[in-house]
Amino acid sequence: MFAVLKTGGKQYKVQAGDVLRVEKLAANAGDKIQFNDILMVGTTLGSPLVEGAGVQAEVIEQIKADKVISYVKRRRKHSSQRKRGHRQQLTLVRITDILEKGAEKSGVTAAIGARSGTAPAPAAAPAKKAAAPKAEAKAETAAAAGDDLTAINGVGPAMQKKLVEAGITTYADLAKVDPETFEAVNVKPEWVEEAKTLAK
Repeated sequence: MFAVLKTGGKQYKVQAGDVLRVEKLAANAGDKIQFNDILMVGTTLGSPLVEGAGVQAEVIEQIKADKVISYVKRRRKHSSQRKRGHRQQLTLVRITDILEKGAEKSGVTAAIGARSGTAPAPAAAPAKKAAAPKAEAKAETAAAAGDDLTAINGVGPAMQKKLVEAGITTYADLAKVDPETFEAVNVKPEWVEEAKTLAK
């Protein structure tokens, strides 16, 4: 059985046992990863992807491609020239298994590009990240219960969120703040004066 997977902006036709050089992935040698962007499995064509399909692979090592020389020269007198070398970073992987269905339940770490800035996470990990949205919802609820601090000149939504986290939800709370001694947020004196006016 073969599959067509997509990674790093390229497509690869693979079978179990194949060794591929793909764009660098955020994984270490020996890690087991899973490609979830599958365009085709056997004769099953996706639109655009095949649902529930996956290709599992083992990372062999992180390597660099051969050096490519880029040379630019502008002719004429007093012209410029530039010579640069580049070695593309790649990941060497061995395809271990092709899954037609149930890839989302396998629990194998998803293959993520190294440039994405996100560390690879197992399929079951998103359930643990539910705490962050709850904290944001709590801050928004506190802001809704108090005054609209963005009415003060110079206070935007981001600063209002910081003020709410510091315990300042109303104009009266902000009016009591001493800008010189308050360390939680950098409060400007003009905000305090404006808050005193709005609190009346």
